[in-house]
Amino acid sequence: MQYRRARRKFDDEPENHERWLISYADFITLLFAFFVVMYAASAVNIGKFKVYSDALGDAFGGAGAAKPITTEVQNLPIPNPALKRRTELLRKEKEHMTKLAQDLLSTLAPLVKEGKVRVTQNSRGVSVEINASVLFDPGEAKLTSESTEALRAVAVLLKDDGHDVQVEGHTDVQPIRNVLFPSNWELSAVRASSVVRLFIDAGVAPERLTAVGHGSNVPVASNAEPMGRARNRRVAVTILSGLPDTPTELPTAAAPPQAN
Repeated sequence: MQYRRARRKFDDEPENHERWLISYADFITLLFAFFVVMYAASAVNIGKFKVYSDALGDAFGGAGAAKPITTEVQNLPIPNPALKRRTELLRKEKEHMTKLAQDLLSTLAPLVKEGKVRVTQNSRGVSVEINASVLFDPGEAKLTSESTEALRAVAVLLKDDGHDVQVEGHTDVQPIRNVLFPSNWELSAVRASSVVRLFIDAGVAPERLTAVGHGSNVPVASNAEPMGRARNRRVAVTILSGLPDTPTELPTAAAPPQAN
């Protein structure tokens, strides 16, 4: 008996002409998603952006570092480091000079109370004005034994201070003429030098000291009366400020054009 193998018949599947719709739908979905993302990025929430920007600034060590620069910030003046340092130095110098003036007032309190010593402070420095009657005999330039104690007390404050010191001698208008002092110029200069020598002996560095004689040219009172003349006979010890005002050079006028 002959068997014949059964043969399965497969019908061909019909072709799907709408497969392109799947790819098109995927493309439209992606395109829609892209526009959604773009819209979300363009519509920034200002409040959330500020919070985010402040957080970034704090994280990197400067509050508000990520904040956008505004017109007001751009118009702010840029600090000058050199000017800031100078201002701070001036402030410290003024405080130091004020303390020095107070210490001098305290040290010379008895003479200040008697009106024989005056302590003043200005932009030039601190000045101690000592009446000549405290320091010298009339017409003399040698320091009295009583004056050395007061001057040595001043020298103690000046020895470790570091500022330059100018000692100025002053007289009244009464003329003087002898072998030692032909005029008030010599008397005032030698008196200032006597104070400088005592300061040096007390430990003040010589390079910090200057002696100046003014004679009778810088009076502080009227020479018409005995009291005024007594006031003018004095020695002024000025501790010069370490930061004087910066000098300004004045521009010179342009030379007129020469005629041909």
